[in-house]
Amino acid sequence: MNAMARKLDVIRLTDAAAERIREQIARSETPIAGLRVGVKNGGCAGMSYTMDYATEIKPFDEVVEVNGVKLIIDAKAVLFLLGTTLDIKADKFSSGFVFLNPNETSACGCGESVAIEPAKPDALAASRA
Repeated sequence: MNAMARKLDVIRLTDAAAERIREQIARSETPIAGLRVGVKNGGCAGMSYTMDYATEIKPFDEVVEVNGVKLIIDAKAVLFLLGTTLDIKADKFSSGFVFLNPNETSACGCGESVAIEPAKPDALAASRA
């Protein structure tokens, strides 16, 4: 299996999420290397997801290309995001990105933060086999 196929298991994008990201990047007035996805400590449940445009790729970043979108994942976030699918949720009043993460153990009531257990080392090894 080639390196690209191994990295696809870290995070997936639905077609709708990929389309929205491509549209947003196309509107940028500055060059974008990709979409940086990660996690940070904070919120009442302990962690929150982060998304931002990346202008550079750092030496230890995990780079995943999915559905025509380059995702850049901080090495420290890989175990927290392993197996996650990034999707778009839209209803009558709002729309936004949602993380469907099998490593989440709980979420706060306000929807701003989550508790995430890192994926087990055997899960990471299996995703790279």
